[in-house]
Amino acid sequence: MPYTLLPQSVAHSETPRIVYICRNTKDNLASWWHFANKLRSNIFLEPLKLEDAFERFCKALSTCGPIWDHVLGYWKESLERPQNVFLFKYEELLAEPALHLKSLAEFVGYPFSSMEEKEGVIDQIINLCSFQNLSNLAVNKTGASYPGISNSIFFKEGKVGDSANFLTSEMMEQLDRITEQKLQDSGLTL
Repeated sequence: MPYTLLPQSVAHSETPRIVYICRNTKDNLASWWHFANKLRSNIFLEPLKLEDAFERFCKALSTCGPIWDHVLGYWKESLERPQNVFLFKYEELLAEPALHLKSLAEFVGYPFSSMEEKEGVIDQIINLCSFQNLSNLAVNKTGASYPGISNSIFFKEGKVGDSANFLTSEMMEQLDRITEQKLQDSGLTL
């Protein structure tokens, strides 16, 4: 949900803490396209062509609005209210999970003790929360959150850079240009 649409009781309160994970724009598009097609097949609709998904994405025709505005809303709040909004990038999380888990624990007010670190609690949590582990849970293979829609549609591969397997070089260049333009002067890169 875009930050601007959060209820005032959440958006401007000191109590709730918001964790926002953003992702590289190209991988975001590829992931959304795969998800949309899994969802469409569950409700017996024709698959969405990549070219159509790309055009919609570039024109900001998405259920959550323009992805760039979506991310920027949380980015700006994370800079203005870092005690309430924590933003990190999916790619960085995968590259250094322990570092980001420790930062997240501090953000929510429950930092790891030195004893927990020595006992390997951080690594245990990383393993429990890994894409591999979560995607293989029975509830995520056979369970359903909505009638007729399997939880498995929420999982693909979770890889960074997978968009290169689907998008043309022209599509990737266009997304890079749009992203650079939309995030200009914000201090954020995707």
